[in-house]
Amino acid sequence: MNTVNSLRISASIRSYRRERSMSQTSFGELFGVSAQAVSKWERELSCPDITLLPEIAHVLGVSIAYLLGAE
Repeated sequence: MNTVNSLRISASIRSYRRERSMSQTSFGELFGVSAQAVSKWERELSCPDITLLPEIAHVLGVSIAYLLGAE
């Protein structure tokens, strides 16, 4: 996993969730994943499944390229 890319994804997810005062549980429910999965994303222990990226990008209001650190 590219460290720069995982940092971008984890920072975006953490920022979005906190700005909206959402718990990891409620954020995860938007994507059908557990609070533990969201926690791992935010702590850079894993990344969201690639099939979730379009939906996450849409919810965050950014492009998939941005999430992956390409922009």
